[in-house]
Amino acid sequence: MNEQNILIFSGPSGVGKNTVSKYFLNDSELNIYPSISATTRKKRKEETNGKEYYFLTVEEFQTKINNNEFVEWAKYVDNYYGTLKSEIIDKINNNRMVYLEIEIIGVKNILKIFPNATTIFLSPPSIEELEKRLISRKTETKDIIKKRISKAKEEISQKDLFKYVVINDEPERAAEEIKNIIKRVKTNSEM
Repeated sequence: MNEQNILIFSGPSGVGKNTVSKYFLNDSELNIYPSISATTRKKRKEETNGKEYYFLTVEEFQTKINNNEFVEWAKYVDNYYGTLKSEIIDKINNNRMVYLEIEIIGVKNILKIFPNATTIFLSPPSIEELEKRLISRKTETKDIIKKRISKAKEEISQKDLFKYVVINDEPERAAEEIKNIIKRVKTNSEM
């Protein structure tokens, strides 16, 4: 099993993880298999259960915690998020690159098990720019935005935990930088 085939992608809420990841996840040359996380947050209107997330109730999530069904899980801004073991084990065992988009606490937990995983932190150009992006999404209240900015500052302070830090000043440029990182990792893991 090649731990480098675990691609961990993280960054603060509103930094553009979904926008940037669409550019490189849809690149058939990279052949990346996304892991779908479970969450207790409310489904947004454009999301589909089982595609973006597995949307669970708090009770369902806690049952899975008790049954040891997660590789990692964390509570983030009043909701639970986690990676189901079943989502990554099959892909890793078949020597595929599996993509995990997770929070800092989850990254720390996975790195305890897979210290050689490929880790990329997507950073905003500035906190001010991040706040503008969160406000323009119009999906959260002012109170939640304030919590997310506070959490973002904490997350950015831990970016040294990651092997790679990419600044999302322009989504296509950031995605191109990430594609190049993935290609290097794949080339090195085949040697």
